[in-house]
Amino acid sequence: MNSEGPGLSIYLVTTFTPMFKIIIYGFLLYMLYKFIFELVIPVSKATVQVKDKLRQMQEQQAQQQNQAQQPVQTQAKSTTKDADYIDFEEVKP
Repeated sequence: MNSEGPGLSIYLVTTFTPMFKIIIYGFLLYMLYKFIFELVIPVSKATVQVKDKLRQMQEQQAQQQNQAQQPVQTQAKSTTKDADYIDFEEVKP
């Protein structure tokens, strides 16, 4: 029979409790690691890439607008008053 009494069960509980805490802490650290390296870092990298692409697109759009405005300005200077009016003939059906 059990001659040792409740002493053995208390010993087992106090022995396994620190090991159980270590296992729980290890699991929590593993989950934190997975969260950071599989979600936080990729999302931050994607955010940086999207910001860079948007900046590049804005720069290209600004360059295109500048290029489109330059010929219009040179054309406006070279036109005369007569060029403002267009002669047309009426077409009868």
